[in-house]
Amino acid sequence: MPEINTLTPATHLVSAKALFGLDVDIQVPAFVERDEHVPEIDPVYRFNPDATLAILAGFSRNRRVMVQGLHGTGKSTHIEQIAARLNWPCVRINLDGHISRLDLVGKDAIVVRDGLQITEFQEGIVPWALQRPVALVFDEYDAGRPDVMFVIQRILEREGRFTLLDQNRVIQAHPYFRLFATSNTVGLGNLNGMYHGVQALNHAQIDRWNIVATLNYLSAHEEAAIVLARVPELDTEPGRRLIGAMVQVASLTRKGFETGDLSTLMSPRTVITWAENSQIFGNVELAFRLSFLNKCEEIERPIVAEYYQRSFNDEILESHLTLPG
Repeated sequence: MPEINTLTPATHLVSAKALFGLDVDIQVPAFVERDEHVPEIDPVYRFNPDATLAILAGFSRNRRVMVQGLHGTGKSTHIEQIAARLNWPCVRINLDGHISRLDLVGKDAIVVRDGLQITEFQEGIVPWALQRPVALVFDEYDAGRPDVMFVIQRILEREGRFTLLDQNRVIQAHPYFRLFATSNTVGLGNLNGMYHGVQALNHAQIDRWNIVATLNYLSAHEEAAIVLARVPELDTEPGRRLIGAMVQVASLTRKGFETGDLSTLMSPRTVITWAENSQIFGNVELAFRLSFLNKCEEIERPIVAEYYQRSFNDEILESHLTLPG
């Protein structure tokens, strides 16, 4: 793992109102100096007030915070952008099927010392992060394997100690270690068929998360503002109308998903991609097909095409709604 100083860094208190525009009088610790593990600041990022307050509670009061919401809503980015403004080192781990218990805990490895091969214990990400002033973020938390989840459960207590059995060593968490997670579900499994591979989580473990924040889609006005910030070339009167129509299509797909008409929906991330691709190809309809329509089930494409027609008053050719052959 990349090195982060285990010493307690210099800190100062910052105002949540001044830094994030929250209407609360909360002081949050921030590090004086940045290092290479602090995320880069995105100056146009827009913070959700409730989620921001929940995440700040994690940083200021050492609460274990899970951010839950549909894909593309910026859950992980939200944590990173708060860490960036606090100069707080942040490490993200995706709990996909390839992450094992040994990756988290550590394992013996052969190393060369003074020209000799010896076996040495290499710490995994959990003991490494625990000993450092770092925010550890577990992405796709509800996709973790059961053996991996029980490793994480050991550090969910605020003063949780971590025992390395192979080393006969108990690790005490660094005063500025913080733990976060993001998930698409609330630990109940793949109820709507949208997130294959997610697990039903142990309720005793879910109960150990002090705060569960929800980050879902913004209002149409706020979403359009985010897209404009990402694609400033469209910040003209025609461009704003174009983005408004794009956001309307996205909203219709989300309503279609809620009513069971569609099995997929358009996230804010996809709307941004669509706007960017429209600049690349110079064709809004082509960019729509390449950014979203081609990801949909063939049987559902006429419904999506209808949403497009309603928003743009323009039809997609029938030949574009079927797979070749």
